[in-house]
Amino acid sequence: MTTLADKVILSGTDNHPPMLEKNMYDSWKIRMELYMMNRQHGRMILESVENGPLIWPSIEENGVARPKKYSELSTTEAIQADSDIKETNIIL
Repeated sequence: MTTLADKVILSGTDNHPPMLEKNMYDSWKIRMELYMMNRQHGRMILESVENGPLIWPSIEENGVARPKKYSELSTTEAIQADSDIKETNIIL
């Protein structure tokens, strides 16, 4: 018996995310989750979908708070910021 995961692998979703069909939302959602989890940092990409994008931390300079630049983010924050962009591109 072929499972949904087997069908996803056979259908070539490694190359592109599955397309949404009006009457197949539930299976599409599962396939999208599997597709995202199969990407590098997949859990962070999926977390971005479920919880929204990273709220960029701010730092204070001369008494004025400003958002950190990408180059100032910690490694984990930078990976999450990258995952947010990947998540958006996958969905689009």
